[in-house]
Amino acid sequence: MISVVQLGTIDYATGLRLQQQLVALRKEDKIGDALLLLEHKPVITLGRNAKAANVIASPELLAQRGIELFECDRGGDVTFHGPGQIVGYPIFDLRAHATPDGRRKTLGAVEFVRRLEEVLIRTCADFGIPTKRVPGLTGVWASSEAGTDHVGTAALGCPVERSSTAPACVGPGLRPGQDESKTRLTTTGASDHPDTESKLAAIGVHISRFVTSHGFALNVNTDLSYFNLIIPCGITAKPVTSMQQELSRGLDLNAVAESISRNFGTVFSSQMLWVDTLDALLGHSVGVPMKPPTELRQLHKEDDTTWA
Repeated sequence: MISVVQLGTIDYATGLRLQQQLVALRKEDKIGDALLLLEHKPVITLGRNAKAANVIASPELLAQRGIELFECDRGGDVTFHGPGQIVGYPIFDLRAHATPDGRRKTLGAVEFVRRLEEVLIRTCADFGIPTKRVPGLTGVWASSEAGTDHVGTAALGCPVERSSTAPACVGPGLRPGQDESKTRLTTTGASDHPDTESKLAAIGVHISRFVTSHGFALNVNTDLSYFNLIIPCGITAKPVTSMQQELSRGLDLNAVAESISRNFGTVFSSQMLWVDTLDALLGHSVGVPMKPPTELRQLHKEDDTTWA
């Protein structure tokens, strides 16, 4: 069973502390698998593989726009979280999930990421948006010709390669020495560039002692202009899009969250249980008092895995 709690809008620091709390409890088997669905206040995050140069905007511009900047222990490069985007943090013990062929009882990191992609591919399909995987790049991509790899568990076991980064940097609030003559696709979608895949969802995870944290960000009604402040995931050649842009209309975030939950149940072969409050998830339902942030346990480093 996977417990789902919808948190509304929270700041990124609170989200990090909450994940640490849940990871510690999951490692002790005091809670089962949990899925947090939420929105973040505007924030740019840098994963373990991030290059500082991929944050294009100056600190002054970020402060002016009220955007925080965080380094974190997920895999991947630079990304943005903000209003209109559904962020999902699955706190799963991979030992509770077998591989698709049933040969191994513990899900591997690549297989876990592939399942997250499958959840989001199916969710986009629920709203009539064809999406696909792009070889060598993690995430979910929209295009006018999404091909055949937009639904189906047969793709879950396909290999993944580390994404490459490019040095070109452009956008408002450039740092000294950056070239304004170079252009980058960010706020235009697949409909404007029919031969180019557009990134609809980003994925970056952290795994410690088989327990996952961090997860995915699906652009639903996201203001895509924020992505002009960064080189998303270090990729300059492909734009970023949203479900709203692909459909030319806004979507109900609750409806998208319900679709995500339903598809998690299908892809992970689990029953989904919606939990009304964090108090129910962390305290009353499992008999574990919530600890103050100063007592949160740090993730173990000797067996960490990150992926994006």
